[in-house]
Amino acid sequence: MNDNEIKQPIAKTNVYRAKPDDADVAIDTILLAFSADPHLRWLWADAEAFLSYGPQFIEAFGGKAFKNDTAFYTRDFSGVSLWLPPGVHPNEEGLLSLLERAAPPSKLPTLMEVLEQMDHYHPDEPHWHLPLVGVDPAKQGSGYGSQLLQHTLEEIDRRGETAYLENTNPANTPLYERFGFEKIGVIQVDGAPPLFPMIRYPNQ
Repeated sequence: MNDNEIKQPIAKTNVYRAKPDDADVAIDTILLAFSADPHLRWLWADAEAFLSYGPQFIEAFGGKAFKNDTAFYTRDFSGVSLWLPPGVHPNEEGLLSLLERAAPPSKLPTLMEVLEQMDHYHPDEPHWHLPLVGVDPAKQGSGYGSQLLQHTLEEIDRRGETAYLENTNPANTPLYERFGFEKIGVIQVDGAPPLFPMIRYPNQ
């Protein structure tokens, strides 16, 4: 596939498919988007630590999307979504290694419990997992997040499959609910901010 084909919009929308060579710039967008995220900034409150370890976290949690052709972006990488298709999971070994090495020791036991509860809420049936979606803060409110969600959810509906995510920021709940996601619980451990597992069944 040549560069012109790669950069063509998908299905005549403003959403494009990211390739492995796009990973760095896509991860930069997500890092910016999560710069005030309650959970990641609880983990790495110090700016230097967040900027150092945040990209590694994003790569471990959602980086497999680039190799599976399920990473998407809007114009100028204003927004990025990393989807993991059924049967594809985060790099758990890489994620655990990063947290053991880079998380504040006092928070590590809490993180391990959070990860255990996240695993509990994951659907048993085959599903699409949205580990990360974000919009550059300077571009938020322009509809990029909605474009990213709509694009992939339409394809998931065509397949008759389920989608799942963990919402780290309650401010995003109305957006996810508008696209048919439903909260199925709350992950709350010690002093960590809550996570909200959300599921979406097809044709919602």
